[in-house]
Amino acid sequence: MDFDLSEEQRLLKESVEGLLKGSYDFDSRKKYAKETGGWSRAVWGKFAEQGLLGLPFSEEDGGFGAGAVETMIVMEALGHALVLEPYLPTVVIGGGFLRRAGSAAQKAAHLPGIIDGSKTFAFAQLEKNSRWDLGDVSTTAKKNGDGWVIDGEKFVVLNGEAADTLIVTARTKGGQRDRAGVGVFLVPADAKGITRKGYPTQDGLHAADITFTGVQVGADAAIGDPENALELVEAVVDDARSALCAEAVGLMDESLTTTVEYIKTRKQFGVPIGSFQVLQHRAADMFVATEQARSMAMFATMAAEFDDARERAAAIAAAKVQIGKSGKFVGQQSIQLHGGIGMTMEAKIGHYFKRLTMIEQTFGDTDHHLARVSAGGGLI
Repeated sequence: MDFDLSEEQRLLKESVEGLLKGSYDFDSRKKYAKETGGWSRAVWGKFAEQGLLGLPFSEEDGGFGAGAVETMIVMEALGHALVLEPYLPTVVIGGGFLRRAGSAAQKAAHLPGIIDGSKTFAFAQLEKNSRWDLGDVSTTAKKNGDGWVIDGEKFVVLNGEAADTLIVTARTKGGQRDRAGVGVFLVPADAKGITRKGYPTQDGLHAADITFTGVQVGADAAIGDPENALELVEAVVDDARSALCAEAVGLMDESLTTTVEYIKTRKQFGVPIGSFQVLQHRAADMFVATEQARSMAMFATMAAEFDDARERAAAIAAAKVQIGKSGKFVGQQSIQLHGGIGMTMEAKIGHYFKRLTMIEQTFGDTDHHLARVSAGGGLI
């Protein structure tokens, strides 16, 4: 199997890495984190100018018709730079719902704003007791004439504080954990009846807890079938898991590079600590773990386009397991080899470990996905 990038993909990789190298050092990131919503509109505008926000959309919709490999390339680069901007919730998840199941009118209304950088999205899915069960939905959407009325609460909504549009999962019929009866709705973030409480997360991103009280939306708000959209949710979330695997590889790769550079310069007993064989062995183990993660991230990227939902789910769950294990190992070793400095807010290495830890928890932790692998891709 050929894992080499095509000429166009190689140019994309060089382009996005060049953009981030010139505008996203660690000191700049700290400045961006203080802006409204915790990310830089100027950087987001550069992403739009370079075409990164339009990559996965068809040429008919104003995009570039790129696939999962191109998303992998971008997400790995974002991981390298520890980027704060909402590429995952807006382009991968928000754009994913529209790309997979949006009507022509919905695409026309929302995709141009995503592509030109004027509009960002957030996925309001997680509920108080749902853990990682995508079908556990108690937020309701009840018919009101031709439209819907949404009531409920969502938690830890990434970019929920700054998003212009929310994509909300809500139950239109059935019990709280029934697979049937889950719908997906496009909701303006400033709609009457929405209350947002924003806060920074442990990895420096921003999220919000959102309450919906009698929020009215039209019939055109539903993406796909409002009574049977769970398979769509699972497909888009698998896209997101695949993208997170790629981001994690970028984080691990940069953690390894930073740690090796540190042990080459940090001296103990008059010599660089990197000259001690035991530390060389630990760095070698970090390299192996990173490469294992890279292989599985590539596997997840290919699996995201599988037609068989069960086969796709099993493959991406397996990738998430390896990413979780490798990320924990590389992150812990990075901190230990840096010593006390690695625990400070001033050292970037700790921030990489925080982001790796949060990725492991997003859309299912290692134990959750190990159980899914054991079930042969069963949706548990």
